Amino acid sequence: MAFPGKIAVLGGGSWATAIAKLLLKNHSHIHWYMRRKDRIEEFQKVGHNPAYLTSVQFDTDRITFYSSLNQVVKESDTLILVTPSPYLKLHLKKLKVPIKDKLILSAIKGIVPEENMIVTDYLHEFYQVPQENIAVVGGPCHAEEVALERLSYLTIACPDTAKAEMLASLLHCHFIKTVISNDVIGIEYASVLKNVYAIAAGICNGVKYGDNFHAVLVSNAIQELTRFVNTVHPIERNTCDSAYLGDLLVTSYSQFSRNYNFGTMIGKGYSVKAAQIQMEMIVEGYYGTKCIKEINEHYRVEMPILEAVYNILYQKQFAESQVEALSQTFK
Repeated sequence: MAFPGKIAVLGGGSWATAIAKLLLKNHSHIHWYMRRKDRIEEFQKVGHNPAYLTSVQFDTDRITFYSSLNQVVKESDTLILVTPSPYLKLHLKKLKVPIKDKLILSAIKGIVPEENMIVTDYLHEFYQVPQENIAVVGGPCHAEEVALERLSYLTIACPDTAKAEMLASLLHCHFIKTVISNDVIGIEYASVLKNVYAIAAGICNGVKYGDNFHAVLVSNAIQELTRFVNTVHPIERNTCDSAYLGDLLVTSYSQFSRNYNFGTMIGKGYSVKAAQIQMEMIVEGYYGTKCIKEINEHYRVEMPILEAVYNILYQKQFAESQVEALSQTFK
């Protein structure tokens, strides 16, 4: 069929809400799946997402809401996945409708746990979606700034350039600039790693390392990220581009970065569980840390920042001693 056809947003969080806002700038009508019926009912009453980005008003006549995943998939052609990566596998297990003929845009910044696979590989292997029908969206772009209509940039990556351009046109507007890429794997891994490094930056802030060290940490992080993606998927790329370095920077510095804020709490002495409860949102970098650590057991890339974050979060090592040891590796 001719894509995009009928477009569905699958997810009810802040990033899903921001993407829905962008789509309705360019598309007359969208489908929107939210798991909770009560959230849909409240949304229809008040005209905005009752739980996330509540300042963004929607014309609900232009939205068909679904609480059935199978129904929304059946009635849609292009699916935009915006669910937290730890829950993706569980959500997709509900599917009785095939998705191999759909065009899928993943806006998930994480890895499928247990399988330790990036989302595109998971969809291809377990759901037979052709790789040319799977795209990813990369930052730097916080949902909160989309809500405020602050100038932001997105990278759409797909092996099929024409589909990347088409998807980019759906999200482009006066405050969103879009570029395209074919580096699906590199951008997916970079979007996972930048969350890990944002946690590291937050931890350093929590143990009262200053801006000077923060800058050195981030400069070492982009080198570590580059080593990893170039090993896993060795193609010609420039990791100084915004989808890599830009996304790392905004996630490591922004007030809106949940990974940075989570790391700050860990550095201040919160337990992982206490910090997660306090956040009230999924911190993708927590899960990404373990997944990348396990993936790297095969590749054996030198990743001291990842190792330090893993030791703090999963081995319950003291943040101060791990950051001190990490500082000795930097130049």
